[in-house]
Amino acid sequence: MITATGLLYGLTHTYTGYPLVKEARARVLAGELGIIRKIVVEYPQGWLADRQEDTDNKQAAWRLDPTRAGASSCMGDIGVHAANLAEYVSGLEITAICSDLTAFVPGRKLDDDGAVLLRFGNGARGVLHASQVSVGEENALGIRLYGDKGGLEWRQQEPNTLWLKWPDRPTEMLRTGGGYLGELAAVNTRTPMGHPEGYLEAFANIYMAFAGQIRAREAGQIPCVRAADCPGIDEAIRGMTFIELAVAASASDIKWHAFVQH
Repeated sequence: MITATGLLYGLTHTYTGYPLVKEARARVLAGELGIIRKIVVEYPQGWLADRQEDTDNKQAAWRLDPTRAGASSCMGDIGVHAANLAEYVSGLEITAICSDLTAFVPGRKLDDDGAVLLRFGNGARGVLHASQVSVGEENALGIRLYGDKGGLEWRQQEPNTLWLKWPDRPTEMLRTGGGYLGELAAVNTRTPMGHPEGYLEAFANIYMAFAGQIRAREAGQIPCVRAADCPGIDEAIRGMTFIELAVAASASDIKWHAFVQH
C-alpha cells in the first residue's frame, strides 16, 4: 500500500508467481536449509547479441534507448528480476553491491551485460549475473541458495521442478502439484501434476493475489495468505534502487556501495 494515498499497488515481478518459487521461499523461511550463506542468481539471454535495435524489432529499440528505458537496459530489464527473486526466495534484503556493467555491442549507450556481487542483511554473500548477449540462451533465469544445512535450485525454463540438496542424503526433486507441497504452492497451482504450468500461469497468480487484496479492502477484511503474497510498492522501490545503484556502482572506483533507498 502507498502510505501517502492509501492506494494499493501491485507489481508484476512475475517469477515470484511460480508455485515452486513459493515453495522454495517457504522452505527457506522454515529454516530447512539453515542459515543462508550463499545466493547465486542468473538471468542470461542472447537475443541482443547483435544490433536488433537497428531492425524493426520494437522490443529491442525501446530497451536500448535511454530516453525510454532510462539508465539501464540489461539490469533494468532482467537483472532487477534476478535481484527480486534472490530477495523473495531468501527472505533477506540486499544491503550492499559491487557492480560491473558492459555494453559489448559497439555503439550501444546502455548495458547489455553485467555482474553484481551482493551482500545480504544476515551476512550472506551473493552473485548476480544478467546478460542479453549470451548467445543461444533464451530466458534462463535460475537461482541457487546454500545454507549451513542444505541447498536448493530452481530454473525458470523447467519451472515445475525444485531441487533440494543435502550433505547426508540424496538430492530431492519436488514437482508442482505434489501433495507434499505447502499452502502457498498448493493454492497457486492451476493444473494437475505433470501438466505444463509456466509463465502465463505465474502472471495469473500475481493478478489473482492483487485482486484478492482489492476484494479484502472492499470488504474491510485482512487479505488472506495468498492475496498478501504479492509484490507491491516496497518491491518496486527496491527494484528501482537496485537499477540505479548498479549503474552508479559500475561507473565508480569505489568497490562496495550501500543499498540505500531514496
